[in-house]
Amino acid sequence: MKLSTEIGGAPVYRRDFTKADGRMLRLYGRKPHTEAPLHQSADEIAQGGELRFHPLRGEWNVYAAHRQNRTFKPSAADDPLAPTKPDGPPTEIPFLDFECAVFDNKFAAFHGNASDAAQLDGIEAEPAKGACEVVVYGPEASGSLHTIGSDRRQVLLSAINDRYAALFDTGCAYVLPFENRGDAVGVTLHHPHGQIYGFDRIPVVASREAEAFAGGYSLEREIADCASDYGLGVEGGIAAFVPRYARFPYEVWLAPLQRRAGPWECTAQELEGLAYWMGEITRRYDALFEGPAATMMGFHASPNPALSGSESHHFTVQFYPLLRGPGRVKYLAGVEQHSGVFTIDVMPERAAKALRELR
Repeated sequence: MKLSTEIGGAPVYRRDFTKADGRMLRLYGRKPHTEAPLHQSADEIAQGGELRFHPLRGEWNVYAAHRQNRTFKPSAADDPLAPTKPDGPPTEIPFLDFECAVFDNKFAAFHGNASDAAQLDGIEAEPAKGACEVVVYGPEASGSLHTIGSDRRQVLLSAINDRYAALFDTGCAYVLPFENRGDAVGVTLHHPHGQIYGFDRIPVVASREAEAFAGGYSLEREIADCASDYGLGVEGGIAAFVPRYARFPYEVWLAPLQRRAGPWECTAQELEGLAYWMGEITRRYDALFEGPAATMMGFHASPNPALSGSESHHFTVQFYPLLRGPGRVKYLAGVEQHSGVFTIDVMPERAAKALRELR
């Protein structure tokens, strides 16, 4: 089917495919995908874990013991995110080629059919309902958000918007598309990919963001106030900047100049600008750190628009590098983990200057 939103002046198509093990695979691209599937595996799939409430931190955490055995740094020949070859092992994508793929995670922490939770005296526990999806940027076994090119990033954003709509429709309260990149972050599959988590309740960080916006915090004003010293530029109505209150060295945010609750409210021009910056910030990080930069990137959008608060939310894409210099990892050590107080080794104004010079 053709998606309703066009980015880059050309349509994006989606093909839905049910895998042999019952999980859904969705293929997105500029052309309709019509290939016949190749051989598949039909392993039994775990259906989520459980949530337990932390009474001293006010947060729900997910416990998913089956993820302990997930695929760990396979060889190139056993890459589960590559296209399946006629004479090779079955992969997650049983086709010879594709542009962008989204499939239900085989090792999902959250699942729509999760039904079990421990019964512990004095501890709140619930089934971990929701969704966990893997987003594969393309068939190439190596690369980054920069090297896949602008058109593929536009297809990726179309896929992300499509998944926001679908997961909100299933009742997810909050949806988080994100990317972990690099060994320092703990990546176990090096094929370029991201993930999407759908939560049945709003996580603590997202809840605090929503409260700040509902209470009157203006990101539009912050972007305008910090543009000269902390801004990296504007493209297609999307600003790239280093927050004056960044928690990571060289942290960068992308945000529309005008408030949007999420990427689903962005214009085609803004989505093109977002696609540009997602690649450009990745390129600048790799240049700054002299090699593939370990990074955590996430979409901070409004909770489900059916809930209250979306009318004040200002969408951002946030990049957290796990490096403070070439070859120097920014470890989240004792003080950060135990107190929540981050120690930042690079002043935001210095970080902005360094990243601006890499234009």
